[in-house]
Amino acid sequence: MSTIETLFTRAKLADGSIKDIGVTGGRIVSITETGAPTSASELIDLEGILVVPGFVEGHIHLDTSFYGDAWIPHKPCTNGFDVHERVAFQAQNMAQAAPMDERARNQLDLCIANGSTYMRSHVMVDGSVGLKSLETVLAVREEYRGLIDIQLVAFPQSGILKSPGTPELLDQAIAMGADLVGGLDPASFDRDVEKHLDVVFGVAEKHGVDVDIHLHDGGTLGLFTIEQICARARSLSMGGHVTISHAYGLGDLSFEAAKRAAALIAESGVSIMTNAPGAHSFPPVALLRTAGVTVFSGSDNIRDSWWPYGDGDMLGRAMMIGYRSGFYTDDELKVAFDVVTESGAKALRLEGYGLQIGAKADFVTLKAEHVPEAVVAVPKGRAVYKAGKLVAKDGAVLRR
Repeated sequence: MSTIETLFTRAKLADGSIKDIGVTGGRIVSITETGAPTSASELIDLEGILVVPGFVEGHIHLDTSFYGDAWIPHKPCTNGFDVHERVAFQAQNMAQAAPMDERARNQLDLCIANGSTYMRSHVMVDGSVGLKSLETVLAVREEYRGLIDIQLVAFPQSGILKSPGTPELLDQAIAMGADLVGGLDPASFDRDVEKHLDVVFGVAEKHGVDVDIHLHDGGTLGLFTIEQICARARSLSMGGHVTISHAYGLGDLSFEAAKRAAALIAESGVSIMTNAPGAHSFPPVALLRTAGVTVFSGSDNIRDSWWPYGDGDMLGRAMMIGYRSGFYTDDELKVAFDVVTESGAKALRLEGYGLQIGAKADFVTLKAEHVPEAVVAVPKGRAVYKAGKLVAKDGAVLRR
């Protein structure tokens, strides 16, 4: 009988079964009936509490959050939601904010304590900030290695065509260590969909990286841009490697138009990220999933220039998605949970995710009878394990 480094006994899995989980070298090496003969160097009794995979924070902005900093009152747009104006407000606010590395650490601690073990963060890379923000966040990412796995997207917040030097900066950002290349409203911001996408997909193809494009445009303009992004994904055989974040326009369409769009997105292998924002239309989660589209989620902005809300809790985000989507049955609530776990892992192409033998031992304990109750109750008092090591408990990150 081989010795297991750590045996987590009496873990309640999502199917209601009580199991012992063996971990060696940061990976799950066994899942057995509780009480089965096993030799382990360390025993941790989970006392029948629900154990779920670590949450996937699929869309956040570590460089622009003010969480943990002085409160900055929200400034509304002068004539309805306007991305250009919000970007200008952000530049004003960033000039008086605390150092970026401090704010990024605050936000990471918040997310980890709530159970996120994986994250994708967008970081500004454009003519307005150059590569400075990326350099800062890359250093912070290194500090948090072992606590959370972080993908970084080179994000042209000020546009690509409108911001001189940005195409070259995006190229340099990937060489520096960014994992993906991003984009922003190719039609309404840069006012040239094809040239914007030429740059984004050109950088992606050159470096062999994935794409994640912010798309706020609504209605038929948003749909047209989605169609063009899907066409690029198909022509470059990048199915499974492209995300459209927000895609508000999908929530503006008629049922039949949305069904056609969903079929196109699924066939293209493009993923959709939604945080179910309160004041906007958002993609029809159930319809998209029925068509075969991977839909995942993220907190997006947390107490920044875009809105004052956000708590870094992906379980709470699952509740919001379920609430806004009209999910009531247990099966529907499980869908909302899947959006912040398994579907997030698929969209981010995470290796070794989940509670199964061979997977990374990244999991969270929840004080709930089962997943549907966890989604509606959003219980606190969680313990968070990364590679089988306790990294956060009861809302606090434990430094190791």
